[in-house]
Amino acid sequence: MAAAVAVALAAPSVARGQRAPARPAGVTDQQIQQALQQRATPEMIRQRIQASGLTPSEVRDRLQSEGFDPGMLDAYLSDAPVSARAFPPATDLAAALAALGTGGLGNVAADTAVASRDSVLGARPALRGLRPFGAELFERATTQFQPLLTGPVDTDYRLGPGDQLVLILTGDVEKVHQVEVTREGFIVIPQVGQMWVSGLSLTQLTDVLYTRLGNVYSGVRRGSNASTHFQVSISRLRSNQVFVVGEVVRPGAYQVPSVATVFYALYLAGGPSASGSFREIAVRRAARVVRTLDVYDYLLRGDNGNDVRLESGDIVFVPVRSKQVSIDGNVVRPALYELKPSDGLRELVRLAGGVAPDAFVRRVQVDRILPPSQRTQPGVDRVVLDADVTAVSDSAARDFALEPNDAVSVFGVLAERRSYVTLTGNVRRPGRYQFTPGLHLWDVVQQAQGLDTDTYLDRALILRRQPDLTRRLVATTLASDAAGRPRANPELTDLDSVVVFARRDFRPDRTVTVSGAVRRPVTVPFVVGMTLRDAVLAAGGLRDDAYLVHAEVARLPADRAHGALADTVRVPLDSTYVVDRDSNPYIGPPGLPAPASGARDFPLEAFDQVFVLSQPEWELQRTVAIVGQVRFPGRYALLSRSDRLSDLVRRAGGLLETAYAQGSLLTRSATVLDSATTVARVVRDRVGTDLPRALRSPGQREDVLLVGGDSLFVPEYQPTVRVEGAVLSPVVVQYRAGRGVSYYVSGAGGFTRNADRKRAYVVQPSGNVQTSSGTPEPGSRVIVPTVPADEQKTNWAQVLSAVAGVLSSALTIVLVVQRL
Repeated sequence: MAAAVAVALAAPSVARGQRAPARPAGVTDQQIQQALQQRATPEMIRQRIQASGLTPSEVRDRLQSEGFDPGMLDAYLSDAPVSARAFPPATDLAAALAALGTGGLGNVAADTAVASRDSVLGARPALRGLRPFGAELFERATTQFQPLLTGPVDTDYRLGPGDQLVLILTGDVEKVHQVEVTREGFIVIPQVGQMWVSGLSLTQLTDVLYTRLGNVYSGVRRGSNASTHFQVSISRLRSNQVFVVGEVVRPGAYQVPSVATVFYALYLAGGPSASGSFREIAVRRAARVVRTLDVYDYLLRGDNGNDVRLESGDIVFVPVRSKQVSIDGNVVRPALYELKPSDGLRELVRLAGGVAPDAFVRRVQVDRILPPSQRTQPGVDRVVLDADVTAVSDSAARDFALEPNDAVSVFGVLAERRSYVTLTGNVRRPGRYQFTPGLHLWDVVQQAQGLDTDTYLDRALILRRQPDLTRRLVATTLASDAAGRPRANPELTDLDSVVVFARRDFRPDRTVTVSGAVRRPVTVPFVVGMTLRDAVLAAGGLRDDAYLVHAEVARLPADRAHGALADTVRVPLDSTYVVDRDSNPYIGPPGLPAPASGARDFPLEAFDQVFVLSQPEWELQRTVAIVGQVRFPGRYALLSRSDRLSDLVRRAGGLLETAYAQGSLLTRSATVLDSATTVARVVRDRVGTDLPRALRSPGQREDVLLVGGDSLFVPEYQPTVRVEGAVLSPVVVQYRAGRGVSYYVSGAGGFTRNADRKRAYVVQPSGNVQTSSGTPEPGSRVIVPTVPADEQKTNWAQVLSAVAGVLSSALTIVLVVQRL
């Protein structure tokens, strides 16, 4: 069925005035429509319509004159996206495109097939992972072979049936005639008559028109004395039917424009197949070969001189390739190449672009499957042959003959490098240097522009490779005598590696650590001359809470005899340590202002640890929040560490008349460390309190001390109690003064079977938790937990009922068996 659909799409286009081709047997409109949507994309159809050279109004007029709906192609006349639902019926679309002179639907499908390759191309074999040279030319969606359908044609163009001409007369006569070449090869010009034009070039047609028009219009003549002039041009090109057969991907008949060439026909057919030839493509016309095309000429030199223009009925024949070999390795273009029978290794290397610069040309290996006539020894079917590229590159030398399916490998030079020594370490230009016999150590040092500063001169190392590939260490010195001559200058050998050391490489990393009330506690490298002020600057300066009286410096002890670990020194500070003093008011603790200046710079030593103290009891404002039914809700700063709940309510203007003080909720932030992940997180906990009592007795137990981050919520009066947990219907029950837990549980339908009645509890609006003996207040919650699984009692009634059922079933089975 898929093949029938493909035939329907590739069928010749419908000419003007003819009926649409008959549908192949078993192919439905739906199948044709589906194939059209998969292969002939809206963009390709739009390009076909634009190639006709007709304006949108002319397209509609042409469709209407041919009996089609004039608006059926409107969706393709603009750049807007075309929905799949906008596709006309496939047969109507094919006939409409043919009426516009675009070559029909078959060509659209053939063009789009190149962009979406089918499984046929995917199955092309490749030898040793290589691809045939030139195969990608026909596998990519490209327009390099598309014939130019707009603009004038050349004067050598041969006219044929289907071409449409425009004849324009100016001067004494002003006329325009649009004529079409008939199937018989004639055109008919009004008042002039019938003319045979098939096969004539435009130049020949002009000569004929001078004669025929001159017989009717006296002003038509050659020369400057002509009073009537004419011009003839082609307004629409005809379509030719050509055949592409042989070893191609999609052999068959194709409708191509009359200016199309062999390359375009090959492009529509997908190019030569895996077994097709690129070198001997024949164009047959009237039982004779008019041209032989070698695609390699186009690929290698850009020569398309043999690309002939096709005529209607031409046959493009691609034969089976004659000899294909592969070349891989260090060549410019590794691939599978088709050779002519007389071509050998010299021609193969030329086709591959020559050998790469890193190729080892003294030995090229050929893996060959022996021809049947040479398989004289049993079991010897494949052989490996060596050839010399330098010999075959010489035109005077004998070429190395190749056989079909030979696999040629060009090897590369060795990766190992020789004739060098390596200089590394404390020199100005370390690296590799050329080795020559008689090279000495100081020769290489001078090439490296000498030793760098701080070089350790007492010893340098030479690593020398032994014949057994092991390494031997040769020690030398870089010191000089009193006259400035090197004390040692050993001779080097090939591949020696010289290492020059620097004194700084042996020094320990000496640091100074700054911590405490600084912006960025840091450890910095110690530098001779560093002072305490320098270390503070390296730490980003002091924080606002820095204690500008003194800092503590811990230093390695001078005497460790009695187990001493450090000596501490208290170093005075002053306001000059605060860099931005104008914008920073914190230059000392209250009552202990730092001196404006006068503190001397304290020099630091290696490994000192500087600790800048913080001001006693210094901190930023603590804030608490109060929301709900108060006169001025908001966030307030604590005035002292002794501020209480009643103080906050007083500063907020007191409670409103709608406030429900008993239901007030106080929450407090707490930091919890997760023992499993060691990640700290902040949670908010309820703080049990009694706001009415706190307001009646300020400063007493219920008047809670506040801390930063506390939040007090004073709700409106809520005359309800929520019942949750192991009850039949968790619900909100209307508050009744003096009622206990059992009253509200009854309002929720009572306890469930697994309810733990003894552990029921009440959460009062203030957050206080009471046992089941407590009396719920408005806005409280009654929670009934379930009995833990390990405490649940066994329901023996259910167990005995289940056992009785099992025994009854077993007894019934026994009685039935006995009766049988």
